[in-house]
Amino acid sequence: MVKQQETVSYSILPNINYPADIRKLNIAELNKLAQEIRDLIINTVASSGGHLASSLGTVELTLALHYVFDTPEDKIVWDVGHQAYAHKIITGRKNVFSTLRTKGGISGFPRREESPYDTFNVGHSGTSISAATGFAEANCLKETHRKIVAVIGDGSMTTGMAFEGLNWAGDRKKDLIIVLNDNEMSISPNVGALSSYLNRVMTGHTVTKIKTDVKNFLKSIPSIGDHILKLSQQVEESLKTFVVPGALFEELGFTYVGPLEGHTLEYLIDNFKNIKELSKPVLVHIITRKGKGYQFAEEKPLNYHGISPF
Repeated sequence: MVKQQETVSYSILPNINYPADIRKLNIAELNKLAQEIRDLIINTVASSGGHLASSLGTVELTLALHYVFDTPEDKIVWDVGHQAYAHKIITGRKNVFSTLRTKGGISGFPRREESPYDTFNVGHSGTSISAATGFAEANCLKETHRKIVAVIGDGSMTTGMAFEGLNWAGDRKKDLIIVLNDNEMSISPNVGALSSYLNRVMTGHTVTKIKTDVKNFLKSIPSIGDHILKLSQQVEESLKTFVVPGALFEELGFTYVGPLEGHTLEYLIDNFKNIKELSKPVLVHIITRKGKGYQFAEEKPLNYHGISPF
């Protein structure tokens, strides 16, 4: 592992204790705050250990959600909780964040007993959508109009529990927002029907023959053939992301929004403001970079997923 950062100074973070404080900031200040939160996460995890790469990748997403939604009245349900360190920092636990994962300190996961902003105890993957759907049902029974947001990663989205929740939520047509945090780097290769569907399609006889013919043709073009081939492969990967997931979620009863770039705060805030006005099941597909802002974690995100002090 790489030696932890040197002591850093903070200009925005000392004045931030709760989400109401971040709603007073302009975009430039929010961007500065995002960097300061990353610095705090890196230095703390270097001392205590923890889930570094996932939380570094969701800093802007976390700030945008708390900026737009009126938490804790509006509820954010985190899946697993690996990515919730920034959430903890801006919801009243900044001054005790140094006790992360230590005896008598704050938990590495969201815990209801720790904060009213932690709406659901998590740790197991795939639970957020079902929990959020339950909150949405409760809203209807109580005739309240609070927003419910579930944040789930691309790895957790392949679990049976997540799809059970998607199926139920889409059928019930409740006011619910699901944020799919896609860092294209789930902990291990995903298995199951959904994750293998595209592989089956893309390796089918007809598609394989077309790909082979096109590949051979492009390679035959002097000078630029290899460049065009590489570009075509990138387009193929983009089509997998753009076309099939959106169609799948739409069929399940959700309005699909995305993919959205997940590290530009102004862009995220504008989109979430628009999404907040909708009163139906919405799935927002966000593309983030695991380990964002820390070079070593960006280059080797698996090595910096769950780590010991370094």
